[in-house]
Order: sequence, then structure tokens, then C-alpha cells
Amino acid sequence: MRHISRYRNHKAVAPLLLIIALFGIGTTFNVASASIKEPMNASARSAQIEEGKQIFLKGCSTCHGLNLEGSAIAPALMGVGAASVDFQVGTGRMPVADMSAQIARKEPVYNEEEVAALAAYVASLAPGPAIPTDEQLNYERDGSTAEGGELFRNNCAMCHNFAGQGGALTQGKYAPTLMGVEAYHIYEALITGPQSMPVFNDKTLTPEEKLSVIKWIKAAEAEPNLGGASLGRTGPVAEGLLVWILGLGVLIAVAVWLTSRAR
Repeated sequence: MRHISRYRNHKAVAPLLLIIALFGIGTTFNVASASIKEPMNASARSAQIEEGKQIFLKGCSTCHGLNLEGSAIAPALMGVGAASVDFQVGTGRMPVADMSAQIARKEPVYNEEEVAALAAYVASLAPGPAIPTDEQLNYERDGSTAEGGELFRNNCAMCHNFAGQGGALTQGKYAPTLMGVEAYHIYEALITGPQSMPVFNDKTLTPEEKLSVIKWIKAAEAEPNLGGASLGRTGPVAEGLLVWILGLGVLIAVAVWLTSRAR
């Protein structure tokens, strides 16, 4: 302490203390701002719902009906909840122009604020699954990679492939890859069951188990490929078949070459 006190009257001490104090205040303010979100008041909520209604009437009502009643080419949306809207519109699957067997993911038409407004409007007309909050999606804290892997293999691998790379289904449909998909979209898909996917309610998979599945998917996504060409990680049968066909082709080519040389 005596050694430090010798420098307390140094001319650089005051600016240094000021910088440290400002840094501490700024850091504290940023942390507090990030952790405390002001709830949306009634007026702002009403304005958001009204904006969503206008978006729906212009971009969705042609197929889904003016009152969400559905039509011959599109299902009713009454009671699907905000989570379903956020998933379908947020991933660019809706609105869709090509009514083929499988609706593919593409670049979203609407921005985040417009998607939130559209989801709020649909949710205001009837109860349904809500968009998961950041607290609900803390899979790093509440999930288990080992448990998630087991749950994924038992419930998801038959469609999405054992490595989450996706796979073919019947009648031209397919299960998309899960690599690069946001955690909240995976959670929304689990609770809403888009297209051919079943709904995994809280009795089938608890919220903690859903987080474990997400944690395993994110671990598989970050896992490096240490075995050369991954071949899409389609599994040992497909990989073995490729090697067999390629190897057999090389052997046939060598046999033909040797026969031609013997002449």
C-alpha cells in the first residue's frame, strides 16, 4: 500500500481514475439495459396487432381467408398461435407461391418487426402456442447434450437423419436439414408441428427435453469433420454403397485396361 500511495499525487492518476469510472458506469448501464426489457404497453400492443392485421389482409388473406377461416388451398389459422406464424413466416416458408408437396425454406419476405406484428395479430384472435422467450431457450443452462442425443435418435433421426442432415420422405416430401437453424425456430417447430412433422407437446417432450434436443443439434452443428469427405453424413450404408460402387468401378476399369494391354 505504501508503494502505491507514492503515486496518488501523480498527474496521470486523475485521468486514469476518470476513465475507469466511466468504463464501469458504461458497462453497468449496458448490462442493466440488456437484462431489463420494458413490457409493451397496451397502446403499443394494439398498434402492433393493427399493423399485423393490415399485413395479413394484404399478403395472407387471399389464401387463408379474411377471418383466418382457411380455403381449399390453405388451412385455417385460428388457434395456430404466434409460434406457428413466427416459424412459417420467419423462415420464409410463407407466403408461398409454389404449392408443391414440400414448402422449402427461403429468404423471409417480411422483416422481424413485421413478422412479430403478424404473429401478434393471429395470436390475438385465438389462443395457441406462444413464441418462446430468451429465458425459455437457455439450452446451454437447462439442456443436456447426452440426453438430447438419445431423444433425437428416438424421435427425430428416422426423418432428419442421425446427424440432423435431413432426409427423404414419401410422396416427394423431405425432412430438412437442422444445421444452421436458429434455436427458437427448432423449438417452434417442436411445439407446432409444421407440414409432415408431428407436434411434440410438453407431455411428449418436456420443455427441458426440448432444450436438450436443441443443445445436441447445436453440438452436432459445431462438431468438426475429422474423417475427410463427410458425404453429407448420410450414414454407413449409403457411404459404404458409394465406396463399393466406386471401388468396383475402379477394379473394372483396371481389368479392362489390363485386358487391352495383353492384346
